[in-house]
Amino acid sequence: MDLELAGKTAIVTGGSRGIGKAIARELAGEGVDVAIVARAMDDLKASAAELAEATGRRIVPIVADTGDDAAVKAMVDQAATELGHLDILVNCAAAVGGQGAVPKLAGITDDLFWSDVNVKVMGYLRCAREVAPHMSRQHWGRIINVSGLAARSTGSFVGSIRNVSVVALTKNLADELGPQGINVSVIHPGLTRTEKTPGVVAALAERQGISQADAEKRMVSNLVGRWIDAREIAYIATFLASPKSVAINGDVIAAGGGARGSIYY
Repeated sequence: MDLELAGKTAIVTGGSRGIGKAIARELAGEGVDVAIVARAMDDLKASAAELAEATGRRIVPIVADTGDDAAVKAMVDQAATELGHLDILVNCAAAVGGQGAVPKLAGITDDLFWSDVNVKVMGYLRCAREVAPHMSRQHWGRIINVSGLAARSTGSFVGSIRNVSVVALTKNLADELGPQGINVSVIHPGLTRTEKTPGVVAALAERQGISQADAEKRMVSNLVGRWIDAREIAYIATFLASPKSVAINGDVIAAGGGARGSIYY
């Protein structure tokens, strides 16, 4: 299938590693020039060089903290100047969930809550607000918000609140921007294999006194019986970024390998 992405451009926040980097790779592989955004230039330069060599596309590294309004405005201006136009935004910059012990109620401070929500919810809103005029002028665009399945379960106060908020943000954006040719959607990854996975598994194995193979198995609870790889999330994002996804707007795609028991309608 031709996804009709050749010649398009994208901004991918959180693009120097993990799911964001995997999405940038797949978009570039379909002919998209990509600005990858993160806070550390060394990581960005290394990832940009790697992705450019692998795909033959232009990969522009841009340093920005999406928790800062001025930084987001400057980042979008730079991306628009470097790439010439802006077609796709993938919001993926956030503190990674599921990497350690989740704080209980007594351990949730104002700073912990607001710093997380500022980056994942307000950061997504800031980026969408700045790219929307570029997309509106060409009457076409795609905004993809990477959230998480904590939106559908208890167990993490901050994780659930921030991810539910991303869904609410997405639907409001879709309702406002849809008539201007801009589709907005959410992907909910579950347990996903990234560069950090070996360290997470090793730490769990040590805490529980079991092998790393057993620790990895214990972490899996989906229907496919294995970890979902970051690249498999990227396949979904790349389709959503394409003109082929026009029927999906304001909607949520769960991408955790299938949850047992629950029915969502």
